Amino acid sequence: MRLLIMGPQGVGKGTQAALISKNLGIPAISTGDIFRYNLKNETPLGLEAKAYIDKGLLVPDELTNKIVKDRLAKDDASNGWILDGYPRNDSQVAALDSILEELGTPLDHAIALNAERSVLMDRMKKRAEIEGRADDTPEIIAKRLDVYEHETAPLIDIYRKRGVLVEIDSTGGIESISEHILDALK
Repeated sequence: MRLLIMGPQGVGKGTQAALISKNLGIPAISTGDIFRYNLKNETPLGLEAKAYIDKGLLVPDELTNKIVKDRLAKDDASNGWILDGYPRNDSQVAALDSILEELGTPLDHAIALNAERSVLMDRMKKRAEIEGRADDTPEIIAKRLDVYEHETAPLIDIYRKRGVLVEIDSTGGIESISEHILDALK
């Protein structure tokens, strides 16, 4: 099964992607994890991405599209995957459509996780305290949520019109949310 998981920062995409990955036996592919790896290891891509991330901006499409295409072409993704954090704008939707057509692997579902902004802010503040993430200051969190609302939230309608959207309220318990997702995918 080939899936996208969408939603604003702090909604639980990574947590749910990991649970779905384990349950369905497909890799969870997080663009955020790929970038954090590159940042931690100070690769050229990581240093380039850091300049954007530190300002609360998203990494440019050209860098992200290349990473996604290379990752989806790997052997472990041949039977399916769940993409976390991509696509995030119209341009990336078009790029993903091209990638999937080239690979001969159509998208099965786009999962949209939803929560109120105040819930998201609280979750990310707690994450910053626990993980010590420099990119989770209140100012950067608010800016990222604004960017999501402006650029990424409109993509939900694209996948709704295509008939592949699954919408889930992510304010419950982790296991309950996961059960709702898996039931909706059946």
